Amino acid sequence: MSIPDPAAFVRANTELLAPPLVPEVRIHLAHEALPLWERTEEELGEMGLPPPYWAFAWAGGQALARHILDHPALVAGRSVLDFASGSGVVAIAAAKAGAARVVANEIDAFALAALAENAAANDVRLECAAADLIGRDDGWEIVLVGDAFYEKPLADRLAPWLDALARRGATVLVGDPGRTYLPKGRLASIAAYSVPVTRALEDSEIKRTEVWRWPAPAPAEAGGARRS
Repeated sequence: MSIPDPAAFVRANTELLAPPLVPEVRIHLAHEALPLWERTEEELGEMGLPPPYWAFAWAGGQALARHILDHPALVAGRSVLDFASGSGVVAIAAAKAGAARVVANEIDAFALAALAENAAANDVRLECAAADLIGRDDGWEIVLVGDAFYEKPLADRLAPWLDALARRGATVLVGDPGRTYLPKGRLASIAAYSVPVTRALEDSEIKRTEVWRWPAPAPAEAGGARRS
């Protein structure tokens, strides 16, 4: 089976819709969740391609985007990284809020195509980074992470990287509805939202979702390393 053109696949299987909590943004979303999920699992799974996470407005991303739009001073004039950007709702919110530079990071070709389509639909400029950035530090002032703590291997890689970025002085904000591997015991909740979500993919129609600030670890936590 040949791999479909990512941009054409995005346009053919989604509609430009506004996520419920972020009506200022329109992104390509699956109108019916399960049919697209099942189709891509069958068709793309045979080719070893990932599920279409980019086609849904997950709770963590919606909450984080809402918080940024309501508090634009967090990102205005600053360089921003949106890690695991997916549909790009968080990255687009940061651009609309006046960020000087927004890097939307994804490793899925279909997500990258969706990012390009969604940036154009919202008339914003995003820089797409198609690489695994965990462990890298390009000097971003703000690092945004929406709904990324759903698998232990990824969470285990994310935590030390976010520690290092926060220790260096970056502001790290995480939007998450309480996924299993979020280390919320050490994070500071700064906002909470009731987010409408797709019942077919979640365990409820409304997810209480918080925006968390990832603190710089104390020297003892950092293995005795000094703060820069």
